[in-house]
Amino acid sequence: MNNQTSKNHSENDAIRVSVLSEALSYIQKFAGRRIVIKYGGAAMSSEKLKAAVFRDIALLSSVGANPVIVHGGGPEINHWLTKLGINSEFRNGLRVTDSQTMDIVEMVLVGRVNKEIVKGINQIGAISVGLCGIDGNLIEARKLGDGSHGLVGEVAKVNTNIIEPLLTKGYIPVISSVASSSNGQSLNINADTVAGEIAAALGAEKLILLTDTLGIFKQQDDSKSLIRHLRLNEARKLIEKGIVNGGMMPKTKCCIRALAQGVSAAHIIDGRIPHALLLEIFTDAGIGTMITGSG
Repeated sequence: MNNQTSKNHSENDAIRVSVLSEALSYIQKFAGRRIVIKYGGAAMSSEKLKAAVFRDIALLSSVGANPVIVHGGGPEINHWLTKLGINSEFRNGLRVTDSQTMDIVEMVLVGRVNKEIVKGINQIGAISVGLCGIDGNLIEARKLGDGSHGLVGEVAKVNTNIIEPLLTKGYIPVISSVASSSNGQSLNINADTVAGEIAAALGAEKLILLTDTLGIFKQQDDSKSLIRHLRLNEARKLIEKGIVNGGMMPKTKCCIRALAQGVSAAHIIDGRIPHALLLEIFTDAGIGTMITGSG
């Protein structure tokens, strides 16, 4: 080994030690705390990114945090609807869901995507359990608005009785965003919304939304204008001014609602970055946008 190679190895080792040292205080802080993670976007479609997310979740659990995963599965739903020749319509960013589409949504989210996530986490050595909003009446739902979106729902109530014992025993709940109404009708709910409501019901330390963007920008599509930290009232003003709009608006509103109900911090981060979860949670700088109630 020449001197330059030896020097490079020493520098890399020093970086690793520095990162681990920086992470220690965060590991201690979040031990025993609930962290609700909405898993979706590109991080669900790349095998490399899937593996990174599953390892991050397993690591969070192994160092004493209590991760709870909520997921959607839009691309997989689209694939099966196309394969079966079923047209899909979106209105205001939400999938209009008739009974035929709902059958596919339920099959894909509960039967395929959910179990793939559970299997991926378990293969790494953590222990996860797959659920949907219907299990144990975890989520009581009602139709969204005037019902013009069909079988699209909103959260009426979250019952945490089924989640609490799992967390106590060290299991990682993996929850798909399908729930049922009071008359037993299955409903499709936006996964961001479900994650926010579950985070609030659990009194979570953090709500983290994995997305396909770096976070919230001061200037649209300008990554250099990424906002690292926002207060709750500042986030509301960005919506009022139209700076936060389009697909980022419902995500930001979800964070605001969770914070207003007692969640300590909400994060919007880019799931296309490998190990984004650990970088956001266990480093001083983070990589996305953090919204807090104050400070």
